[in-house]
Amino acid sequence: MNKIELDVNELLRIGIGDLLTKYPFVEIFLKNNGIELDPNSNRSMSELFESLDPQQKEDLALDQQRFAQQLGSYIEQMLSFLGGDQKKVESLTILPGHDKAGNVETFEQLRIRKNEVVSIVGPTGSGKSRLLADIEWAAQNDTPTGRSVLINGETPDRKWRYSSSEKLVAQLSQNMNFVMDLTVREFLELHAESRMVKNQAQIIDRIIDEGNKLAGEKFEPASPITALSGGQSRALMIADTAVLSGSPIILIDEIENAGIDRKKALNLLLAEEKIVLIATHDPALALLGDRRVVIKNGGIYKVIETTEEEKSILTEIERLDKRTQELRRRLRNGEKLIHGKER
Repeated sequence: MNKIELDVNELLRIGIGDLLTKYPFVEIFLKNNGIELDPNSNRSMSELFESLDPQQKEDLALDQQRFAQQLGSYIEQMLSFLGGDQKKVESLTILPGHDKAGNVETFEQLRIRKNEVVSIVGPTGSGKSRLLADIEWAAQNDTPTGRSVLINGETPDRKWRYSSSEKLVAQLSQNMNFVMDLTVREFLELHAESRMVKNQAQIIDRIIDEGNKLAGEKFEPASPITALSGGQSRALMIADTAVLSGSPIILIDEIENAGIDRKKALNLLLAEEKIVLIATHDPALALLGDRRVVIKNGGIYKVIETTEEEKSILTEIERLDKRTQELRRRLRNGEKLIHGKER
């Protein structure tokens, strides 16, 4: 992906309010240079510069053009650090490698587009997690499977492989344990501050609200994250990933026993325009995907489109699943179950 380039003259013409809306972190740059501003002002950056006290401009040793160039460089660096261009990912393409025996995978290519869910199925140990790892690593024929991954049909930028700040992929695994001594709100504040988001309080409130829609049992903003159950932890991290993460691709590794509303979780991720891949043994999750990738002996054995007949079967599975969830809820609440009747 090409380096972000900002037009210096355009930066001088843009209104302060518009600039802060687009790049909220600019306020930090201006404050560090001793410039206080009104975020609601309609003045341009050029007008702001001209309004500065001559002595202040002399102390800053800046002329207008140099000021704009330094501001532009700062914005470029911050966008790079925050992964601001990652949402431009429209598709992920997997090119064939080989299975554990060295047999070449028989598919031509697997292209997955934004707002699509693909499930990955196969026996335990077949290689589902290896496929997820290839995608996370943006493999270039340099992993045990020999697969290659393209982004938007092209070889991905090296930063997506090696940069700690620009993650192409966010992975949600079946094992999530917090070790930090923070409340839910403090944890989310830390993440929001690291991404320098605007309207931090509203974003955090939304994540907590969305997380509680997914969790079997609600948690409070003041709850210690180390005290959350497995299901609550996964619900929180799915909501956080959907709302706050800049990663355009989400890999989910076996969440069927996570104690969360799986369909709501997928809908939340898709609403944020993510590419979603799920490794699962759960038939309901497998059929929720638009396609499913079948793994056998470490290789991609086949790719199957979900048919209309399978979608009708999914409706029956969901009905049975809802019934099971209700029975589980009643047992947890101390109610007795009687055949054909619960009380």
